Amino acid sequence: MSRRRTLGTKKKIALLLSAATVAGGGAFVMASTSNASPPAPKSASESTVCLGLATALGNNQKFIADQRANPDAQSEARIANREAVVAEIKRKQEASGCAVGESAQDSQTAQPSQAAQSAQPPAASAQPPAASAQPSQPAASAPAGNGGGAAASGQQVCNGSTVTLSGEGGAPAASSNQFPAGTKLKVTNLDNNKSTTVEVTSVSGSCALLNNAAFEQVREPGKFLIRRALIEKVG
Repeated sequence: MSRRRTLGTKKKIALLLSAATVAGGGAFVMASTSNASPPAPKSASESTVCLGLATALGNNQKFIADQRANPDAQSEARIANREAVVAEIKRKQEASGCAVGESAQDSQTAQPSQAAQSAQPPAASAQPPAASAQPSQPAASAPAGNGGGAAASGQQVCNGSTVTLSGEGGAPAASSNQFPAGTKLKVTNLDNNKSTTVEVTSVSGSCALLNNAAFEQVREPGKFLIRRALIEKVG
């Protein structure tokens, strides 16, 4: 009798020790999981999605700053609209794992500087042709007051400019700082050969911004920036 009781007691102790070990291991795993830090947000230089959102944010912030610096009767309404767009872009940055609030200047001004850095020796020889090329299309660049509206129909415009989204809703449309409302632009994504023809309905901080509906017609899945774009004035 005493032997059976001894064995039974030993078995109970072994079972209790095993249960304690399992419980301790589970608690360790849970603690390790709960203490694991979330992945660091990606910057614009690490992701094309983040770059597109940062560019869109920068364009809208620039537009707001310009409206505040040079207000008119409609500036207050425009600013309120763009602030809502900025908030939506920041939500998309968070959902995409990007650094929330990171903005990038429109690449329309960044691309020439990058080209100059990558080709500094021929820069001196490249600049004179640029100067001689400008007179050949004065209508598109010189009359800034007309928003570039004098450009011939079917002419390529916004050379070297990338295209991103304004974050605005509604039917497919565009906004521009070079073309007046009513101008029709054809935007082609050269990376997938998709194109859309839209009407300029408002002012923006860059040559051509597409609203959400228009951008969806030409975008590549998961991207918020069109690096290689062909923009034509068609009406």
